Amino acid sequence: MTVIPASGERVHALLTDGTTVCVRLARPDDQEAVLRLYSEMSDANLRLRFFSVSRRSAEQAAARVAQPDASGYRALVAEHGGRIIGIAEYQTGAGKTADSAEISLAVGEGRHHRGVGTLLLEHLVSAARAHGVRTFTADALAENHEMLRVFSDLGLRVERRFEGPEMHCVIPLEDTEEYRRSVERRGQAADVASLVPLLRPGCVAVVGAGRRPGSVGRAVLHNLSTGRFAGQLYAVNPKATSILGVGAYPAVSALPRIPDLAVIAVPAGEVARVAEECGRFGVRALLVVSSGLDARQAGELLAACREHDMRLVGPNCLGLANTEDRVRLDATFAAAHPAPGSAGVAVQSGGVGIALLGGLERLGIGVSSFVSLGDKYDVSGNDLLQWWESDGCTDLALLHLESFGNPRAFSRTARRVTRRMPILTVDAGRTEAGRRAAASHTAAAATTTLTRRALFAQAGITATRTIPELLETAALLHTQPLPADGRVVVVTNAGGAGVLAADACAEAGLILPPLSPGLVDDLLSVLPPGASTANPVDATAAVAEEQLRACVDRLAADDGVDAVLVALVPTAVAAATGDVLVKALTHAPARRARTIAAVLLDQDAPVRLLPSDTGHVPAYADPQAAARAVAHAVERARRLARPPGTVPDLEGVDTSRGRAVVDRFLRQHPEGGWLDPRARAELLDCYGIPQSPWAWVETEDEAVWAADRLKGPDGQVVLKAHWPGLVHKTDQHAIHLDLRGDAQVRGAFRDFDARFGHIMTGAVVQPLAPRGIELFAGVVQDEVFGPLILFGLGGTATEVLADHAARLAPLTDLDVQGLITAPRCAPLLFGREGTGPVDLAGLEQLLLRLSRMASDLPQLAEADFNPVLARPERIMALDARIRLMPRRAPDPYLRRLR
Repeated sequence: MTVIPASGERVHALLTDGTTVCVRLARPDDQEAVLRLYSEMSDANLRLRFFSVSRRSAEQAAARVAQPDASGYRALVAEHGGRIIGIAEYQTGAGKTADSAEISLAVGEGRHHRGVGTLLLEHLVSAARAHGVRTFTADALAENHEMLRVFSDLGLRVERRFEGPEMHCVIPLEDTEEYRRSVERRGQAADVASLVPLLRPGCVAVVGAGRRPGSVGRAVLHNLSTGRFAGQLYAVNPKATSILGVGAYPAVSALPRIPDLAVIAVPAGEVARVAEECGRFGVRALLVVSSGLDARQAGELLAACREHDMRLVGPNCLGLANTEDRVRLDATFAAAHPAPGSAGVAVQSGGVGIALLGGLERLGIGVSSFVSLGDKYDVSGNDLLQWWESDGCTDLALLHLESFGNPRAFSRTARRVTRRMPILTVDAGRTEAGRRAAASHTAAAATTTLTRRALFAQAGITATRTIPELLETAALLHTQPLPADGRVVVVTNAGGAGVLAADACAEAGLILPPLSPGLVDDLLSVLPPGASTANPVDATAAVAEEQLRACVDRLAADDGVDAVLVALVPTAVAAATGDVLVKALTHAPARRARTIAAVLLDQDAPVRLLPSDTGHVPAYADPQAAARAVAHAVERARRLARPPGTVPDLEGVDTSRGRAVVDRFLRQHPEGGWLDPRARAELLDCYGIPQSPWAWVETEDEAVWAADRLKGPDGQVVLKAHWPGLVHKTDQHAIHLDLRGDAQVRGAFRDFDARFGHIMTGAVVQPLAPRGIELFAGVVQDEVFGPLILFGLGGTATEVLADHAARLAPLTDLDVQGLITAPRCAPLLFGREGTGPVDLAGLEQLLLRLSRMASDLPQLAEADFNPVLARPERIMALDARIRLMPRRAPDPYLRRLR
């Protein structure tokens, strides 16, 4: 659904107190409701709005919304409870420049200080930008401090000047990072406020709790009761007065108190009716565990939540829990209560949720809050990240998401949150079969592996392949300091175990550096005779507890070591069970400054936490699991060591001209299509993307003349045929290389004319490019994720080798660096065998400019630059394909509910 209110669609969003309102385009039939909004204003507020107490001004203002598509006028209204509680308008023209508009804003009596005006202005800014407005102007009485504060707090630059008793404001609608951060801050505060009834309710009602064992509702009620919920608990069942010792009532409306949260566990056909009843009674949040809703029932459920200002978790979910002592909420039908702790867990699959809760319990890692999102009609992973960021008790986030509602907003939230706590996820749906299953399971579109991994990489999310790997990584991140880098020392009491651990580290991308002479001497002084101080350090089977402890302590204090992996096996020399040696890791006088992990090859559990004097040490049964966990920790440490990325300003970009090129093409081709070479070159020129010199020719003589003008030092040129719809020139044999002299150029053109004359509209002449590395850069527009920038090895082998990486636009400087270094071909770009690196700065610029073009132009459906020639002196696109489609992209940062 398009989310720009200017399109006429209804958009639901949150006010600062968590209230849900509907923002939409004003309609002619709103005139009476708008007039009522003004008529209910006090004289003081009416004067601030119209500079007088004239009711005639209010009537004229209300009449404006009835204008039939008046040119340059646009109005958005905010509705709550069926009433318009605010209106924001702009008017272009009337002596103003075409890209400037005068705005006005009014908020209903008694509705101030809840963010109504600010929310309307945010949506008005988005709508105005979409229609070419670049500046707002506004006049307010100088004494109207509240309105002036709304303007100044918006996050946009405001220019002010006094004009008598009035203040004239000019507000450029620049899409700055400061504005986005301001919108984010307001969105987070509103989001968290809206989740309080859901996650910290003072009163809960379970609707559909059965009298007999076996029902889901009864199981939820049982967990709430035995979990010692700190608030008031009720059951709703028309055939009982008490269930499990909890008072039961025949209907929601019969409850003695309005619940903050209602758990709905009734048949699918009854869910929407119960939701409507809850909304009318004043319930603020719903947890729907029922499954099997069809499209109509789902629509009615969500409509009831939006109409009555309720947040919704589910349907088709396991439930939710909050272990904070002041709440003690377990509204799940899981077999056991989650232990209290500091890990936040959000999953779409109830089965995955049970597995994660069980795994965390076995590790001894407690949960701060758990939410099974189910079909995720409303509350999403993005909501939970913002809750955990502010709840004061979560320091580790675990996610399992099969679909994304607003990936760009999720990415921005995750980038911020992951700098405060690790966010771990399972990369589910890596195969086509997995994606089909995810889409079927969650009734939502599953995403491609490349796109999802780009999202995780840019957001700083630690993505694992399996639930066990996620738990293994969580065990280390939860208990150990982050390694500064990837230098690992393996210590073992058995040479074979050390070899396995060393192989696992190398395969995980970790480094096993040689130890410094001073460190070698230190280790030899504490280890038994015969010990080896190569890396791995073989302490021998004769090593004693104190010797091993001293060895680990010295390694953990050395500046050349980032992590220590201790691989132990039980021997009859030291201890039959190995427990004595394990004490060397767990009994330490102080917390070691380096990451410490154990590999206990005789251990039954894949991973467990060993209690130590200063916390816990993770112990793994498999060295590969330990190495993977350390590698994930290293990647997180490296990311935190870098400053947050920024989207650089680019010189020589003419966005207006680029949009004009697109508009001109789509007027001529309303259905969209591939740009011809001339329009394509003009568009690339608008964004400063370097191209090989070229000439468009339509005759044999023009080809000869252009070849003579463009030929390089070797005198050779390339001739490429063109006709509408031509995509793969090589496959069609529509390209001639290495042409030298007039005769060869004429012959090539005649060949094209003979084979393609009935469809060919012309040809492109280019100089033969020098030798270099052939790369690929491109764009694919995803309907949900927006533009995806691809980069990797180019040339004719690009599809065969598929050596590509991807990042979501807009690219930051850090994104570009990650994009360049991710493909397998990356080492070629940095120089080898005496050759210098390619023009890396130029390559970064090309990708940034491609990202800017894709971000500016939602009509850019796809673009392929192949090959991009990379040489030490410059980067240059030798060939390009660009396809445009008529489309308008939603504003990804606009505050709205799903």
